[in-house]
Amino acid sequence: MDNSLLKLREETGAGVMDCKKALEESQGDLEKAKEIIFASGAAKAQKRAERKTGAGVLDSYIHNDRIGVLVELRCETDFVAKTDIFKSVAHEIAMHIAFSNPLDTMEILTQPSIKDESITIGDVITQLIARTGENCKLERFCRYEL
Repeated sequence: MDNSLLKLREETGAGVMDCKKALEESQGDLEKAKEIIFASGAAKAQKRAERKTGAGVLDSYIHNDRIGVLVELRCETDFVAKTDIFKSVAHEIAMHIAFSNPLDTMEILTQPSIKDESITIGDVITQLIARTGENCKLERFCRYEL
């Protein structure tokens, strides 16, 4: 595999064939290839939106012993719920909530990610759906502050 294919795969988490197709379509432009993959991920996410999310994780984050967050991130199967990428996204969302103090799940989905301000939390979840192949959604959260 060439370097651009490996780099695209590493940055997006997309499959080898999806990366290869995106690079061919973008004529080797890495940024355009990322856009193609993320657009494809959004299409896949829409197709999966109706699937039931019967599994998931609870993640917590406590900041300076003064702010506490509990997040419920859902997916379709325990297999995906146990993966590092799924748990990592749940933790990223918990940290985001601690710092941004959103009012509800709809608001948080439109906020820029604290990890990468060029994408929203909704985009982070869409990318998770594309990577896992399952419907994923932020079910609920609670935030406490002293």
